[in-house]
Amino acid sequence: MKLLNQSIKHLSISILAIITIWSIIFYINMVREIKDSIDEGLENYKRLIIQNAHKDPTILHKNYFDESFFTVEKINKSEALSMKDQYIDTILYMQDFNDPEPELEEVRMLITAFEFDEEYYELKVANAMVDREDMVRAFFLNTIWLYILLIVGILIINNIVLKRLWKPFYDLLNQLKNYRLDRTKKLPEIHTKTKEFTDLQDALNILLTDSKKVFEQQKLFIGNASHELQTPLAISINKLELLLENKNLTDYQALELSEIYSITQRMIRLNKSLLLLSKIENKQFIENKIVEIHKIVQQSIEELEDFAAYKNVSIRIKKTNALSVTSNPDLAYIIVSNLLKNAIFHNIEHGFVEVCITSNTLIITNTGKKAQLDNEKIFTQFYKSNTSIQGTGLGLAIVKAIADLYGYSISYYYKNELHYFEIHF
Repeated sequence: MKLLNQSIKHLSISILAIITIWSIIFYINMVREIKDSIDEGLENYKRLIIQNAHKDPTILHKNYFDESFFTVEKINKSEALSMKDQYIDTILYMQDFNDPEPELEEVRMLITAFEFDEEYYELKVANAMVDREDMVRAFFLNTIWLYILLIVGILIINNIVLKRLWKPFYDLLNQLKNYRLDRTKKLPEIHTKTKEFTDLQDALNILLTDSKKVFEQQKLFIGNASHELQTPLAISINKLELLLENKNLTDYQALELSEIYSITQRMIRLNKSLLLLSKIENKQFIENKIVEIHKIVQQSIEELEDFAAYKNVSIRIKKTNALSVTSNPDLAYIIVSNLLKNAIFHNIEHGFVEVCITSNTLIITNTGKKAQLDNEKIFTQFYKSNTSIQGTGLGLAIVKAIADLYGYSISYYYKNELHYFEIHF
């Protein structure tokens, strides 16, 4: 989720919480103010009724509510003296202009006592209240509209003001996405007066400059180291071959020289594999083409037929579909070749290798000397299921590095006493 959208999400939730709390507090205060205002009117109404009683004593005998909304009832002195002004919420039958008959409505009532000609009376004065259901409904709708307007306002501000404010950041981000240590010469650059963005640009450019220097030094070191190692290793191989051809060697000396020759050959393979792995990880293979995987599989099988025959392993193709991917041709060949070599090399006597190619998947199945392999380590460098095996331990690590480079998905699993290596292109 984008930063702007995340800010909208958090703002929306925060504003909803704030408006909800504000609405509750505002509603409580508004009801209190309405009641205070009605209570003041009831107090004034009480004084007017008592004043009018001196002019018209018949008021003192009004013991039912009508359009005047008050009643007077005679009480004894003790009740009158113990009575204090009391404001309560209650209900009375009332009839609005659009009501066919009286209905119970909420009212605010003042209950008080007064003295008239040494007689004591209880006075009840009522006044209609605002219908709470209607008020809550109207208040809720207005709050919802307020929330919607606020969110729309924030969206407009986000898409106009904040988007413009964050534009340098996204420009810098797009430049970083396209930046490559081995190919891009110009450092990312943005034009802005915002200090945080200029500081970010400076920090990134320092980091990229240092990374580029390290990258170039690493490439130079790998190239030089590989070249310098190849020469003495080649000389060692030549001298060992000459020594092995010497007829004056004893059987023991010949055996020892043969082991040294094998170790040196392994060092040469290891050197080449490490150099290849480093080039893959540094993305030095940039020539990509449309590569037909099914043809590479067929070519690799033909090249490995002698090796498979020597190991007494049969290779068969279960299913072949046309499968084309965009990749460096050499790396595509290495993936297929390494997987097939691995399946043949780690096989059993009279075992088999089976290849299945679908429209987007390559599956290589083989019998093997060992049961389930370690899923977590099988694609790591120098992993060997058996330490006595004379391999470099880099074949599957190279396959995994190529798969990661192009975003392919590679997996291993063991089923029905068979090893499965599956690549989704």
